[in-house]
Amino acid sequence: MATTKAAKAARPEADADDTEAAEAAPASKGFSIKALASRKLIVIAAAAVLGLAAGGGAYHVLGGRSSQAAPASKIKPPVFVDLPEVLVNLSSTGNDRTQYLKVKVVLEVPDESVKTEIEPLMPRLMDTFQTYLRELRATDLDGSAGLYRLKEELTRRVNAAIAPERINAVLFKEIVVQ
Repeated sequence: MATTKAAKAARPEADADDTEAAEAAPASKGFSIKALASRKLIVIAAAAVLGLAAGGGAYHVLGGRSSQAAPASKIKPPVFVDLPEVLVNLSSTGNDRTQYLKVKVVLEVPDESVKTEIEPLMPRLMDTFQTYLRELRATDLDGSAGLYRLKEELTRRVNAAIAPERINAVLFKEIVVQ
């Protein structure tokens, strides 16, 4: 038990009783207060070391030493490929009125090498776009969900046409349904 010297001097008989009780109680349980205190100290020290290690690891991972670490690879700017404007009549649903779709599309490609691979395949891409877009109905293009489905389907078809190369995305510059 931790008591100050002044408290021990004021109560000499209580101090003797405390030390006897402290020595007698742990002896009957099979451990001493000193052993228990040293275990607590070891647990606290281990927790502190783990905390410092975790903090140092997080600091290193999150870029605290970015000036000393290997330089990060530079992010390449995207490369875009403009496709010719596409104008198709949409599939009619039985009504007499013919509807048209006009689309201007840009392909986002990973780098210049893919752009040079795509250019000779442009007739194949345009044919793929024409045949797919002619089968669409005006209701297929309703809302943002319809445009999202169109974008995903065109991306899938372009990737199939230029395989094994791949594009990142199909981007719309203009869409008009009339």
